Amino acid sequence: MKRSGFLNTLSGRFLLLTVGFVMLAEVLIFVPSIARFREDYLLLRLEKAQIASLALLATDGMISAELEAELLSNAGVLNVILWRDQIRQLILSSPVTQEISATYDLRMASPPILLRDALVVLVNSQDHAIRVIGSPVQEAGSLIEVTMPIRPLRQAMIAYGLRILALSALISVMTAALLFFAVRRLLVQPIRRVVDHMALYADAPEDARRVIAPTSGVVELREAEEALLSLQTQMTGALRQKERLAQLGSAVAKISHDLRNILTTAQLFADRIERSSDPAVARIAPKLVGSITRAVSLCESTLAFGKAEEPPPRLSRFALRPLIEEVIEAEALGERAGVTCLIDVPAGMNLRADAEQLYRILANLMRNAMQALEATSKDGVIEVSGGENESEWWIKVGDTGPGLPPRARDHLFTAFQGGARKGGSGLGLAIAFELVRGHGGRLELLRSDESGTEFMIHLPKKDRLTEG
Repeated sequence: MKRSGFLNTLSGRFLLLTVGFVMLAEVLIFVPSIARFREDYLLLRLEKAQIASLALLATDGMISAELEAELLSNAGVLNVILWRDQIRQLILSSPVTQEISATYDLRMASPPILLRDALVVLVNSQDHAIRVIGSPVQEAGSLIEVTMPIRPLRQAMIAYGLRILALSALISVMTAALLFFAVRRLLVQPIRRVVDHMALYADAPEDARRVIAPTSGVVELREAEEALLSLQTQMTGALRQKERLAQLGSAVAKISHDLRNILTTAQLFADRIERSSDPAVARIAPKLVGSITRAVSLCESTLAFGKAEEPPPRLSRFALRPLIEEVIEAEALGERAGVTCLIDVPAGMNLRADAEQLYRILANLMRNAMQALEATSKDGVIEVSGGENESEWWIKVGDTGPGLPPRARDHLFTAFQGGARKGGSGLGLAIAFELVRGHGGRLELLRSDESGTEFMIHLPKKDRLTEG
């Protein structure tokens, strides 16, 4: 099942990955930052406590209780002890009501210890005091020790952590957005262009105009486009070659079929010429010449066009009945024992078509009708009728044969599949169908059952073909 949605796109997943990796980087930075903040906080308290102690020592320890409390409050500590001249002195003090839960010596604190102590402060929410030991600045003693409440430190660390997280989120969003638009412009859009070209090419792979033209400046995408160009070029060439071979094969089959019939007719007349000394030879000879001329013309057309399409019809106006009579005579249908040929065409009916192509259409249909009757070994009738209305001329070709088999009806106008008899190729109907369609008309099967088969040719009166 095809999934949709922004998060299933390359851009969406890249955005998520960018946000995730930036946040991961910020988390990795967060803990050291918190540890550093805690250390700076404690060092600042030691520095303030030292300043307050030095100020007290400068006055020989003579300060009021209110001033002492103010100094301790400003320093943020409860007690201050200064080691000076090998003497441990309690410089500033106030009542410590909270339990001292831990002692931190900043002089020997390694990075892992600082990280551990920072995490302990964050997770421990109890209200207690801690002792902090450090080295005085400016060598104002050998050691300074303060006692201070843990709650202000923890609150300051939480506030700092929230600022870090907010800043990290902002940085990650901005970074992700910038990378998103950059990747979309530099990578996703070129990939989308390749995909669109592939889809466009798939709709009509034989159209050379749809072959991709490599334009990407990204080396990998350019190589992909060039590979796709090579593939599409080869496929288009192969399809053209295949189509050309198919057309050539179809053309050769059609030419062979029609040429066989034409030459069979010529052979029939030649046989009659050999056997007869009748003066009718003078009348038959032109028919022989006409049949041979058709064969030569058909071969020349094949050599000239080299493809399966029939040439456009050369339209002219002519009488239909003489053309039907010529087909019957050329195919010797009237001379077959047990076969009756009937023509039901109004006197003087003229139509506008290509006479040569209509001859081939009628010859194929009537020849198929004759073959259907010969398969039954019974007497039968072949009837050709014609008429017209305001929009078209129509011609019916019917027989009283056994009808078409199911396979022939299913593939009626398909070459090599619509044969009505054993060994038949089905080319006759395929050729007739294509020639009728070339006139802008249609060939249809009206009926085919035990009583016979009947086809109808429809030729439009209005068309865009020019008269030849």
